[in-house]
Amino acid sequence: MSASPEWLLAGRVGRPHGLDGSFHVTRPNAQLLQAASSVRIDDRELDITRLAGTTRSPIMRVAAHDDRAAAEALRGKDLMVPRTLAPELGPEEWWAEDLAGCAVQDGDRHVGTVRRMLELPSCEVLEVERPGGAGDLLVPLVTDAVREVDVDRRVIDIDLEFLGEA
Repeated sequence: MSASPEWLLAGRVGRPHGLDGSFHVTRPNAQLLQAASSVRIDDRELDITRLAGTTRSPIMRVAAHDDRAAAEALRGKDLMVPRTLAPELGPEEWWAEDLAGCAVQDGDRHVGTVRRMLELPSCEVLEVERPGGAGDLLVPLVTDAVREVDVDRRVIDIDLEFLGEA
C-alpha cells in the first residue's frame, strides 16, 4: 500500500487583490481552507493572515507577503494544507491526491494509470494515461463507469463498454 500524501490541495494562488499582498484563491476547497491557519506554498509553511471573500471566491493573504508584487510572485502556486485538518470523507468520496497514480483496469485488462482528477461542470472525471501512446481516457466518476475504487490496493475498476471503449 502506498502512503497517503501528507498534504492536500486546498486551492491555487490567483491574481492579486488590492495592494496589501492579498490574492484570490482559484479552485478553492472551502472545507480545507476554513480549517487551516497556515498553508504550504512550495516548501514553505506560511501563516494565513487574512481569509475573506466567499467560500466559492476566497481572498487570502499569507505572512511575509504584504504587497501586490509579493502576491503576484506567488501566482499559480498550489496552496497545500495538512491532511490532518481534512474532514472525514463519506462513502464513495476520495481526495484527488489518493486517486492519482492508481492503476485503472476493466476486470483483468490493464487500461492505464490515473494522472489526475479533473472537475468538470457536470461531474468529476479521472484523466487516465494509457500505455503505448493510445491517448488519454476521461472516466467520469459515476457508478455506471466506475465499478470499484480500492485506494488501499491502488486499483480502480472501470467499465470500458459503458465508456464506448470496449
